[in-house]
Amino acid sequence: MTHSMYSADRATHLKIVVIGLLCAIAVAVVGIFAHVSSNIDLGTAALVKAGRTTTLSGNVPAIR
Repeated sequence: MTHSMYSADRATHLKIVVIGLLCAIAVAVVGIFAHVSSNIDLGTAALVKAGRTTTLSGNVPAIR
């Protein structure tokens, strides 16, 4: 067992590449399947003038 990447053998490098590839695939899968519910409308937020009191109501969108 070596503690240096410079003197590691081919099998050690292969293990590191495989682990990195599996982690990248896991991150990609989570990114693909994680989505926010589609009832969010980010383009039509109400404009609020300074100095006026404002009350907001509604529900928080669920992240699935």
